[in-house]
Amino acid sequence: MNTYDKIRSFCQKFRIIIGLIAITIGFLLGDGSLSWSWWYLGLLPLMAGLLDFCPICIISKKCSTK
Repeated sequence: MNTYDKIRSFCQKFRIIIGLIAITIGFLLGDGSLSWSWWYLGLLPLMAGLLDFCPICIISKKCSTK
């Protein structure tokens, strides 16, 4: 396992956590106009983490494929 694979492993968990936190903030803000932007902002990293999409691997091309 090289360094990029370790980063990929960490980033996947990190993106899922950040996405869930942003979605939670959107729900806590209520029906205001900012709540939808936080929800969409959280959806992007959550989906990237769940689908195991890693921009670092695409740019560096050094990660092993799954």
